[in-house]
Amino acid sequence: MIRMKTDCGAITVDNAVYTNIAGYAATNCFGVKGMAVRSMTDGLVHLLRKEAMGKGVKVTKFIKDFSLEVLHEGADMQEAMLTVSDLNRPGLQFQGFYDYFDPHRLQIIGRAEHMYLQGLCSEDRRKCFDDLFLYGIPALIISRELECFPECMDAAKTYGRTVLRSTETTVDFTSHVIEYLNRALAPYVTRHGVLMDVYGIGVLLMGDSGIGKSELAIDLIMRGHRLVSDDAVEIHRISNELEGTAPEVIRHFIELRGVGIINVRQMFGMRAVKTSSLIDMIIKLEPWDDKKVYDRWGMEDQYETILDVQVPILTVPVRPGRALASIVEVAAMNNRYRYYGHNAAAELASRVDAVAEGKQLDFGQDYPVEPKRDSK
Repeated sequence: MIRMKTDCGAITVDNAVYTNIAGYAATNCFGVKGMAVRSMTDGLVHLLRKEAMGKGVKVTKFIKDFSLEVLHEGADMQEAMLTVSDLNRPGLQFQGFYDYFDPHRLQIIGRAEHMYLQGLCSEDRRKCFDDLFLYGIPALIISRELECFPECMDAAKTYGRTVLRSTETTVDFTSHVIEYLNRALAPYVTRHGVLMDVYGIGVLLMGDSGIGKSELAIDLIMRGHRLVSDDAVEIHRISNELEGTAPEVIRHFIELRGVGIINVRQMFGMRAVKTSSLIDMIIKLEPWDDKKVYDRWGMEDQYETILDVQVPILTVPVRPGRALASIVEVAAMNNRYRYYGHNAAAELASRVDAVAEGKQLDFGQDYPVEPKRDSK
């Protein structure tokens, strides 16, 4: 029993009821089923933990990931967040131009800015840093392991700003940081499904709970393909591509009804898992419906939009006797085949049209040829 205090007094909730509520919340808020609720004590805590829902990168984590030297720790360094992926080199700001200045960006001083500041007198340098640190910038980074001016350190102490230093060149450091922040701050959504790497094609298996997605994933793993995520897939939009990964808490685990939780990495080895994968196609599994007409040609492509990116989708009906693993493998290979401009359905249709028009076909080629005419 769990006792909770409300405005109307204390209420007692049965353990089974609490578990059902947790599962409902996890399913409808995050698209997570099965493994979403492992226990009453930690199921919701793992799913609703603040780190998983935060929009931004902590400055302390950024410093650790890039092995930056901390020259001065700002007053808010432990709590400061990076929320934009753009950077700024404050050359114009040192000239006093602060129109359209975004204080949420990281500020980077390279050799050009350093040489300019070196040519100023001490009072002018101090004014440059005072004006810059008046804004609540997340951090100032000095690249190329250049010397930090005493005026910079004094102003940083006065305004409580963070000053860091990198050993990388300005261009390399800037490109690495932009790529890092683009990935970390990319918009994402969580979908219920299974993401597999099949012949290098990222296949997202979707369908109602209990349709057999996890069982199909196990079959594919035993055929040599790799698991990215089971049950919950975090989909990030990077540029115009979708990249899927697994939430940290359920990475490399699969739930099989009647068997339980399986650690795929330990059971099948590292070759059976993958950290992330681009999503190249979606296969939606649904129960076979005799009254429904299914696509048997594949002439028209169907798409599903996720984060404003269109992804090819196939609907595969499920019933006993269908070799779903083989169907998924063929669908993945056919997706690659069509990516290179080939369409088997269109080729067959062109052959049928050619025969109907009385043209002679050379079956060693993929196109009809004109019949040979008599030279007489």
